[in-house]
Amino acid sequence: MTDLMQDQNRREKNKTATRGAIAEAALDLLRTKGMGGFTVENVADAAGISRRTFFNYFPSAEAAIASSTESFLDLAIEQFRERPLDEPILEAAQNALIALADPMHLATIAEVYSLAGQHDAVGRFQLEIWNDCTDKIIAAAKPRFSASTDELYVRALVGSVIACGKAAMEVWFARNGAAIDETSLRDLRALMIRSIAHLGAGFVRPEQ
Repeated sequence: MTDLMQDQNRREKNKTATRGAIAEAALDLLRTKGMGGFTVENVADAAGISRRTFFNYFPSAEAAIASSTESFLDLAIEQFRERPLDEPILEAAQNALIALADPMHLATIAEVYSLAGQHDAVGRFQLEIWNDCTDKIIAAAKPRFSASTDELYVRALVGSVIACGKAAMEVWFARNGAAIDETSLRDLRALMIRSIAHLGAGFVRPEQ
C-alpha cells in the first residue's frame, strides 16, 4: 500500500470516528437533558470538536442522533455484500440481519427508534435514512441478478425488504415502547428475521 493510500485510509477512519463521536455525544445529551435541553454547541463540546466541524458532518443535533440508524443499515448492507452470490437473495438478507441481531448492534438502533417516536424531528431524519438506503441496497443486490433482470423487479424486491425491516421496528416499538433490555432486544431480533421470512413465503396468511 502506498503512502497516499495509507493517508486516504487514515483520513476516512478519522472521519468515521469523528462522525460516530458526534452521534454518541448527541445521544448522550438527549438521554440526560432531553430534546430541547441542549444545543449544537453542547454536542460539539462533548465530542471535542468545533461548531464548524459539527456542521461538516450533520445539519442538526437531531440528524446526528438519527445517524445511528444509518450506521446500522450500512453495517447490514456490508454483511449482505459478504454473503455468497449464489445464496438466494432473501436468505442472504436474513443472514445479514442475523449477523447483526445481537444486543451490541441492536441496542442503539432500538433506542433511537424509540426516541424517534417521541421527537418528530428525530423521526423525520430517521425516515429519510430508511428511504435513502434503497439505492445502497440496490447497488449491493445487483451482482446477484443478471444484466437483463427487470429493474422494476429489483426495486420492488428491495423496497419490500426495507418495508419488512421498518415493519419489524414498528411492531417492536408498539410492544416494548422505550423498554430496551435483553428480552426486548431478543424480540426485535426475532421480528426482523420473521419479517423477511414472511416475504420469502409470499405473505401466505399464517394459521390462526
